[in-house]
Amino acid sequence: MQQILIPTDFSDNAWNATIYALQFFKTQNITFHFLHIDISLQVDDELHYNGVFTKKEISKEKTANMVDWMHKINIHYPNPNHKFRFSIRPGLFIACFRNYVTKENIDLIVMGTKGASGLKEMTIGSKTGAVIKRIKCPNLVIPEEAQFTKPLNIGFPTDFNMFYKQRIIRTLLEIANTYQSSIKVLRVAQNEKPMDKVQKTNRKHLIQYLHEISHSFHVIDNPILESALQSFVNSMHIDMVAMIAKNLNFFQRLLFKPQVEQISYHMQIPFLVLHE
Repeated sequence: MQQILIPTDFSDNAWNATIYALQFFKTQNITFHFLHIDISLQVDDELHYNGVFTKKEISKEKTANMVDWMHKINIHYPNPNHKFRFSIRPGLFIACFRNYVTKENIDLIVMGTKGASGLKEMTIGSKTGAVIKRIKCPNLVIPEEAQFTKPLNIGFPTDFNMFYKQRIIRTLLEIANTYQSSIKVLRVAQNEKPMDKVQKTNRKHLIQYLHEISHSFHVIDNPILESALQSFVNSMHIDMVAMIAKNLNFFQRLLFKPQVEQISYHMQIPFLVLHE
């Protein structure tokens, strides 16, 4: 893992995600890319799709914000292992984001859960949610209250209903190897039914991928998915939660808007979202 992208809108949440990433990859040779997409300069959709563009300039304020951002990093988090690149680009958010990820061969995206608006009723901001769903690149999502700690225990909730291709969990294995983490696989048996043949086969494949990593398998019988994960996080001292993005229904319930009282994991625990 060498190329890491951190989008920034210069908010406190983006800064918290930046601090987490710099500390998380402190000992590794990393090139960090800081990207600000100025959607106020996006071209009209109709003109865009007809190949007609109007040239607009990045404001001096945005440029000054990025310069200050990079200066703050160099002052507070100097590290000979790290290189930094920054870019301010006008355009449509997802299209611009996807283009940058592809062009720069980004290995991982690190994002805050919320942007400058910081809407209290939303667990995940709209732009972070769009990146998770639409950009095929692993995401490390940092909640607003998360503080860096070594991920000694990584929770991996799953229903075993999908086949795990090796490339999907490659990022998870890299992180686990870096910190000698223990991966704790959790199945929430909401309907109390035993696993079917497909689930058992997928579980067997997952065991094969994890054979060189410290790991364990756990089952919680609980009809409320969010409460089960919260209990698991507390009892197993989980420092990070990993999930597969393809299972949208499963992880959207856990990550985007938990509706259950006494749920706090989404405010404190980083989520590693894995893509095919």
